Amino acid sequence: MTVPDKIPGLGQIRPECRDDFEEIEVGGGGLFRVGHDGVEHILVPKDQKSELIVFSDKTLCYIRSALGYPALYPLKEVKFEAPVKAVLMDLDGTSVRSEEMWMWIIERTVATALGNPNFHFAPEDFPYVAGHSVSEHLSYCIEKYCPGTSLEELRDIYFELVKREMKEIEEGRGHAEAFRPAPHLKEFLLELKAHGVKIGLVTSGLFEKAWPEILAAFRTMGMGNPLDFYDSIISAGTPLRKGQVGTLGELEPKPHPWLYAETATVGLGIAEEERHRVAGIEDSSAGILAVRLAGFFTIGVSGGNYKAGGVRAFANLECETLLDALPVLLGK
Repeated sequence: MTVPDKIPGLGQIRPECRDDFEEIEVGGGGLFRVGHDGVEHILVPKDQKSELIVFSDKTLCYIRSALGYPALYPLKEVKFEAPVKAVLMDLDGTSVRSEEMWMWIIERTVATALGNPNFHFAPEDFPYVAGHSVSEHLSYCIEKYCPGTSLEELRDIYFELVKREMKEIEEGRGHAEAFRPAPHLKEFLLELKAHGVKIGLVTSGLFEKAWPEILAAFRTMGMGNPLDFYDSIISAGTPLRKGQVGTLGELEPKPHPWLYAETATVGLGIAEEERHRVAGIEDSSAGILAVRLAGFFTIGVSGGNYKAGGVRAFANLECETLLDALPVLLGK
């Protein structure tokens, strides 16, 4: 396979990213074929969640869907100018170290469905049970571990576990220690605020998961109410359950761009022509792709699965910690 040196909309491909892609002949659910209608390459990152349909003058990104609703987006060239007007921050992993907790709940969901309390995920499962929607994670589990179990059944088990655990945490008990602020989160947030930068919190997590998590982290940091600090918080809403009203959140979360686009445009009031003054920070492969598809300068921080997921090429900047990103964001 020959990955092109430069991909329209993505830019120059760094040497360390060249092995992150697999080339296929047919993509987009059969809509595109290499050598036909101007398609030069179809590239798939390691996490198998997306496809790059590469033409000579443009690139389309096809987002696969375990639930049967894929989507196609243009991959736009990202421009950036410091200092930023707004920073969009992922929750799980980037702001709060919580992925182990959520993977544990998914693991216990499968264990309950199988009637096997000793069940554990294998390491190769990790990229597929973190960073995406609950239904995407559970669909993966059904295919690999629970054939014959319905998604509705697994969702019922999952949300009962979440309800129980989150109630304990909100009341100051349970696994609150599982929600640890990321290293230097407090210093990073306060420095952005001191420079007048708007801060949006963006999560694919449903509200009943996300709120206890960020609340626990802010308690640990002694920073009061997150609603008084962040300029906007956008979650994937509330889950659909029998007898209740749900909100849109299972088919359009990361790696789709809509949560980030809504946070910037609606939550923070950033106009289209100011998009080059916005940056998004992520640690997951789904999140990195979501920020980039929304058209914002994309920063990858260590600790998540974005490197293993093969999407390093989508990151405009890679940092070990949040503090490492400050000089770029503030133009210092």
